[in-house]
Amino acid sequence: QVQLAESGGGSVQAGGSLRLSCEASGTTYGRYYWGWFRQAPGKEREGIACIDRYGLSRYASYAQGRFIISQDNADKNLYLRMNSLQPEDTAMYYCAAGADGDWCSVIRTDYTYWGQGTQVTVSS
Repeated sequence: QVQLAESGGGSVQAGGSLRLSCEASGTTYGRYYWGWFRQAPGKEREGIACIDRYGLSRYASYAQGRFIISQDNADKNLYLRMNSLQPEDTAMYYCAAGADGDWCSVIRTDYTYWGQGTQVTVSS
């Protein structure tokens, strides 16, 4: 069983940056691929970025160039660096783990394990 715990959310002004962290426990980190997702009020949960066991990453088109996903296999931590944040980035942010194949995706249904989320609020 995989347990995931996000941290690093908060309130920031437009143009600011945040770094989210996700600590994984209860598993061998290298078995899975990992992703970041977000969900704004009244909207579907959408993928942001993912990274697989080989260190290859993929991004949703809107996240390319502003968000950076990274991982520390030794510490079992996943990170998301978010730059140039805008009010439309306000959402609950989740990390997730999946093991359905070797390659990651930003498709929500490809993931089995989810954290509880961390709130990001961007004010104008």
